[in-house]
Amino acid sequence: MQNATALVEGMKKGDFISLARVLTLVENDLEPYKKILFKLQINPDVPVIGITGPPGAGKSTLVNAITAHLSDLGKKIAILAVDPTSPFNFGSLLGDRIRMSKHFNNPKIFIRSLATRGALGGISGKTIEMVDVLKSSGFDLILVETVGVGQSEVEIAGLADRTVVVLVPESGDEIQNIKSGLMEIAQGFVVNKADREGADAFANNLQKLVHQQHQDVPVFKTVADKTEGIVELCNWLMLPILADNERKALLMAEKVFRIIAHYRMQNINKAKLRAEISVGMKLSDFNIYRFIDGLI
Repeated sequence: MQNATALVEGMKKGDFISLARVLTLVENDLEPYKKILFKLQINPDVPVIGITGPPGAGKSTLVNAITAHLSDLGKKIAILAVDPTSPFNFGSLLGDRIRMSKHFNNPKIFIRSLATRGALGGISGKTIEMVDVLKSSGFDLILVETVGVGQSEVEIAGLADRTVVVLVPESGDEIQNIKSGLMEIAQGFVVNKADREGADAFANNLQKLVHQQHQDVPVFKTVADKTEGIVELCNWLMLPILADNERKALLMAEKVFRIIAHYRMQNINKAKLRAEISVGMKLSDFNIYRFIDGLI
C-alpha cells in the first residue's frame, strides 16, 4: 500500500510522479485514496477555468495556446481533459494528452485525461475530486476541457470558477440553444477560428444577445492555431475572481451532491450489469423493471 502522507507531500513539492499516482488512486478508488483526500489542503484561491463548447470548436487548440502563453509568463498550469467514455471499454476515447504532446516536457505544465464515466456534461464525482487534488498541488491555474454535448455543458458550472464557452462562426444556428442554457453559465464566450467568413457578424450578434440578457459577459475572437487573440483572452482569464458567497455555497452543494451520488453508485458494476442483462434478455418473460427492482 502506498504511503498517503508521502504521496501528498510529494505532490505538494511539485513532484509530477507523485501527483500522477495520486490522481490514478483517486480516479479508480484505490486505497489509500480516502486517506489522501482527507489530507488535502485545498487552495481555494487557485482558479479553475472550464473550457466547453460543441465538438469541432477547437477547444483543445485553444487550451494549447492559452497554456503556451501563460507558461511563457512563468505560470504553473494543470490541464484536465475530460474525454467521452467509450461504451465498450469504459475508458477515455480522444486522448487529449496526445494532442497536447508539445507540452509534455515542460516542467510547468501537467496534463491528464479523464473519462466522463457516463456523466453527460463530462463532470463526474471523480472529476471534482481530481480537481481538488490539483488545487492542492501548487498550480497557478487549472484548465478543465469538457466534452461538448449540447445543453449538458451546464454541468461545468458546478465545478469551474470561470466558464468559457467556445464557439465558431458556423455556430449561428445554435444561438437559440445559447439563449436557453449556456448563457446562464458562461462567464465568457470565445468565437474561435475567427478568420473564417462570417466571424465578425456572428461575434456581433453574440454580443448583442449578451446585452439583451443584461449579462456582463465578454466575447473574444481568437484564431487559436495562429495564437491570435490569445493575449487578450489570457489577460481576462487571470483577472481576480470576485467572491460571491451565495454562488460559492451553491457550487459547493452541487459538488457534494455529485460526490455522494458517486459513492452511492459504487456497488453498481457496469460490466457485470451488462453481463447480467445479456443473460436476462434471453428469458421469455424478461422485464426491465423487475430486473432493476432486483438490483435496488
